[in-house]
Amino acid sequence: MQNHNLPLPDSYAHAENQEEPKASAIRLLIIGAGSRGTAYARAVTESTSAIISSVAEPIPFKREALGKKYIWANDKGARQEDQEFDTWQDFLHYETTRRRRQEAGERVLPGVDGVFVCVLDELHAEIITALAPLGLHVMSEKPLATTLGDCLRIYKSLTATSSGKPEAVFSIGHVLRYSPHNMLLRTLLLEEEVVGDIISIEHVEPVGWWHFSHSYVRGNWRKESVTAPSLLTKSCHDIDFILWMLCSPSLRRSSAHLPASVASTGSLSYFKKSRKPKLAGAATNCLSCPAEKECMYSAKKIYNERYLAKGNASWPVKIVDPEIEDCLVTQGPDAAEEKLLKRLAEDYTEATSQSEIDKRPWFGRCVYESGNDVCDDQTVMLSWNEETLPLLNDNDSSVGVQTQARGAKTASFHMIAFTENQCQRRGRVYGTKGEIEYDSQIIRIHDFSTGHTDVHYPSQPGGGHGGGDAGLVRQYIRAIEAVRNQGVSVKEAQDLYIGCSLEEVIRSHAMVFAAEQARREKKVIDWKDWWISNVQSHVAA
Repeated sequence: MQNHNLPLPDSYAHAENQEEPKASAIRLLIIGAGSRGTAYARAVTESTSAIISSVAEPIPFKREALGKKYIWANDKGARQEDQEFDTWQDFLHYETTRRRRQEAGERVLPGVDGVFVCVLDELHAEIITALAPLGLHVMSEKPLATTLGDCLRIYKSLTATSSGKPEAVFSIGHVLRYSPHNMLLRTLLLEEEVVGDIISIEHVEPVGWWHFSHSYVRGNWRKESVTAPSLLTKSCHDIDFILWMLCSPSLRRSSAHLPASVASTGSLSYFKKSRKPKLAGAATNCLSCPAEKECMYSAKKIYNERYLAKGNASWPVKIVDPEIEDCLVTQGPDAAEEKLLKRLAEDYTEATSQSEIDKRPWFGRCVYESGNDVCDDQTVMLSWNEETLPLLNDNDSSVGVQTQARGAKTASFHMIAFTENQCQRRGRVYGTKGEIEYDSQIIRIHDFSTGHTDVHYPSQPGGGHGGGDAGLVRQYIRAIEAVRNQGVSVKEAQDLYIGCSLEEVIRSHAMVFAAEQARREKKVIDWKDWWISNVQSHVAA
């Protein structure tokens, strides 16, 4: 039995040894004060020396809640003009004016160093491309955008520089790369090669039976036409995880081992009208449904009995009503329950316009009558061909001393709604010398030759995604500090601290769109041909 604290994969090891800069704190803007914006604000405050200096959020209650907790909590005087904005456009106007005044020699408030983009997925492209000319460092929540075209538009905006390369640090919310568990797993597989050459990976995301109903049946991500497929909105960082393990460069591999093909199958198998219990009849809302007491998807059971009645008004209850946490504290449990049930009772009818239905979630709606269409069960299959490349010298990473074949391999990914566990990824890795079994807490390694099984228990630091939220934020801040305070180039900081290039971000998102095309058209897609046709030709245009 072994107990491992946070291991640092290849590119992070050197970064960890750098001295902390002694300059002024990194200043950050949060765009979008919802659950993810708040999670990153908390991670910044608890895990780094940076500060959240500004928030842009159109909903006053959300803006006030984040600001009160992370920005102006200790300010006794009036708020400064740079601390809160109704919209990101207001911030853009303010910052453009601030810079113009500064150039004219006026004394102005300091600007921000970086931005967290945590708004609805379909708004990412508009915001990032508009902010790109400012040269601010950006961390975008995943997915990067909801269409391949918008992903490439973002790429072009960030590389529209004299060098053709990004001139600011860019990070994406692929938090699975930054958890202690997954960092150790990658080190064991790629650096220590504990199972020899990787032959195949099976990776599963168990979404959770009620969690899927909350987010992808009743919630914001229920319709592909309004947002995107669930493979993108829920599982794009699982596809990135697989590519990080099997494709991305490492200390021992000088270049990416690109996939050969991708295929996918999947559908909406359960949450539809044909599965509705007969007892429910024509009811469309849980609070007026005769089958409510027997239905495990009852909104009243999920949000009230499972959470609020036990004194918990955080996620997912506060997603139903963002003011309910404050209501519980200031007015008590009865008032909070009344507020929740009133919100859950909201419904639409045949007379309601489709645009009105689509623009918001309906958390009290029957899961069999929600108009959702995203997959609740999907698999993706990837394959790699064998190829030969230089093997890097351990002492000089620029010298190829011999060649070594990177073998053919496969990967399968399964996103499934109907699980007990909620987002606790699990999987197996099959190698030439052994086998690894992993979940979110342990890594079990079996050695074929010795018959010995070794179990690792990576540290569990808490926070979102097994410590991945805090890990991502720390690396993002360190990258900004290195560029601003230590004279490190953007590319070097991107490699050392973020450990993921903009090209890798585009590749993993493109793989999702290719998999979706393969699923819809029921075919196997040649990755190289698809990439040239759908990505390379458009970037070059």
